[in-house]
Amino acid sequence: MPDSGTALEIVLRAVVVVLAFLVLPLLVGQTEHKVMAHMQGRLGPMYAGGFHGWAQLLADGVKFAQKEEIVPAAADAPVFRLAPAVALLPYLVAMTALPLSPRLVGADLDGGLLFVLAASAVGVIGTLMAGWSSANKYALLGAMRSAAQLLAYELPLVLAAGSAAIAAGTLSLVGIGEAWRPWWLLWQAPAAFVFVVAGLAELQRPPFDMPLADSELVVGPYTEYAGLRFALFLLAEYAGIVVLSALVAVIFLGGWHGPASGVLGPVWTLLKTGLVAVVVIWLRVSWPRLREDQLQRLAWGVLVPVALAQLALTTVVVVARG
Repeated sequence: MPDSGTALEIVLRAVVVVLAFLVLPLLVGQTEHKVMAHMQGRLGPMYAGGFHGWAQLLADGVKFAQKEEIVPAAADAPVFRLAPAVALLPYLVAMTALPLSPRLVGADLDGGLLFVLAASAVGVIGTLMAGWSSANKYALLGAMRSAAQLLAYELPLVLAAGSAAIAAGTLSLVGIGEAWRPWWLLWQAPAAFVFVVAGLAELQRPPFDMPLADSELVVGPYTEYAGLRFALFLLAEYAGIVVLSALVAVIFLGGWHGPASGVLGPVWTLLKTGLVAVVVIWLRVSWPRLREDQLQRLAWGVLVPVALAQLALTTVVVVARG
């Protein structure tokens, strides 16, 4: 039985993780509104509420809350209602193992890297549930395309992460962050590129949003959703961006490493996470959507070979140094 001090620490860690889960995706959503507004000249996000469009996110929340939530008559109602939660909650689980510093982490797991990758991958089940239960053939097609995309990009994602794990000699995210050195910015740059691209594809973010493609497929597997249930799918996307950005920050950018890291370590991790999130948003507004054949060719013809070459290089370097 844990003593009272240990139990209190566990509770505090859980509260911090939940608060981060509730706040960070919303901050990413607001940042996306602002970045897109500046890059595309959108008026609403710049003026909603007055000062620099501060109320845009609040207005979106009110809009979704006011919309009627409809369950199609032919839908599998329990699965249809459960799908948004299944898409969102895996990212809460993943955040428990994401460190802001060696001491500020929900759970320092020996296999933290694999745990976060596995938990994040569960989110696609929510997408499959949404498309399958909607009794809509177009939603089902979108769900199948999502599954195919996940299968294609899971391999390069894991291979790229494996390169960093081999370089660090551990699967612990805290251990990888501690082992990071500035020269990794060059040595592991190909793995970082593969990881970011594959992560964007798994999140179905533009330019890899073919399963959704709202201008052609009416949001794919989410076609029959409205109101707060649809908002939960959007929140899951932003939570996924937070998880992906934090992984890139810790694994490839050094996480808490920086000037005065003993005091400002968590701040450095958050700043690097925010920087990666802005890059993710920037890609949305600047890169055209790929065709399905281009997406598969990129995964199997480019990312997998690059990840395998990086993995081989890392292995040779580590063995030579050992």
